[in-house]
Amino acid sequence: MSERRPLVMHLVYNFDVGGLENGVVNLINRMPPERYRHTVVALTRCVDSFCQRITREDVGFVSLHKPPGQGIKLYPRLWRLFRERRPAIVHTRNLAALEAAVPARLAGVPVRVHGEHGWDVSDPGGTRRKFQLLRRAYSPFVSRYVALSGHIESYLTERVGIAPARVERICNGVDTLRFYPVPGGVRTALPGAPFGAKPGAGPGDAHTVVIGSVGRLQAIKDQLNLVRAFALARARGGAGRALRLIIAGDGPLRAELEAEIRHAGVGDVVWLAGERKDVPEVMRALDLFALPSQAEGISNTILEAMACGLPVVATAVGGNPELVAAGETGALVPAQDPHRMAEALLCYASDAALRKKHGAAGRQRVEHHFSLDAMVARYTAMYDQLLQHAGPAPARP
Repeated sequence: MSERRPLVMHLVYNFDVGGLENGVVNLINRMPPERYRHTVVALTRCVDSFCQRITREDVGFVSLHKPPGQGIKLYPRLWRLFRERRPAIVHTRNLAALEAAVPARLAGVPVRVHGEHGWDVSDPGGTRRKFQLLRRAYSPFVSRYVALSGHIESYLTERVGIAPARVERICNGVDTLRFYPVPGGVRTALPGAPFGAKPGAGPGDAHTVVIGSVGRLQAIKDQLNLVRAFALARARGGAGRALRLIIAGDGPLRAELEAEIRHAGVGDVVWLAGERKDVPEVMRALDLFALPSQAEGISNTILEAMACGLPVVATAVGGNPELVAAGETGALVPAQDPHRMAEALLCYASDAALRKKHGAAGRQRVEHHFSLDAMVARYTAMYDQLLQHAGPAPARP
């Protein structure tokens, strides 16, 4: 295939398991290969096992192994990388990678796109003035901003001070061919799960209701409060006694999470499944999906759960209210409020018809509003438009 295709370099802090990174994978895999070439550059490292999720053979990976702290020491190396590879577009994501827009412009890269996907635990609501000023300081080096939710779009225009004409809102999409409801509406057995069915019954036994959550085990995702809510729901008896919990993912919170499970006395009904490569199968082994995050952009896992026909209980933060239609496809509860989350879990635990109704509505909502093909088309059109108004990529020195 012709090397005259423009090169897009995707700059991320770390290319490993995560919603942001999964969005990059989906974009590269689904974008027509004849339109653009791609290279993923991680300021820290590209993890081999995660890189394998990209199915195109013409994609390059670069790990810069950046030490902690400001990345200005990387500027010369990034400048040389951009001059050598001659990307037409450098697409940075989130604040940790934004500073790469400076050497990109200095190297003559025609288009610098910056995507804002959400905030981390150091600034869960996007309220810290320091980070707003940092984003504003880098704004002259950015050609176009991409906001993944209306909440983030408002943050960029109202708090950071970016002109609305420079911000484009493109929501995540989900692969509805890979994530689909289990046939017959009865959850499937998940290999390795220590529970999921009443002894002697099939995996769809009506006497158990399996709640699940998928995500990196870290403070911003707040799986600790999900365990607390689950324990509260179990303690109320009745429908709560039927609840089981699967948490898929790994990360720095695991030891603390294990301690909380022991403290709550729910070790026999909670399974920490670790990092899973079979996320669609995990979703189809659930009756209900829960996301307890303290902050979110547009959550890939919420979209994947809805695509699998699951009702969703999520915290009312970030872009979650744009995905979950409260009372139609799920429930929204305040962040860090295990009592309110427990109430929502019990509501679904006691009403199988409600789970089925809201799950079906969630699948329909994803099909109509969050198509992966529509997302890829939006990014492709934006790249095309920006390149039409920009000069050529820098000549190879």
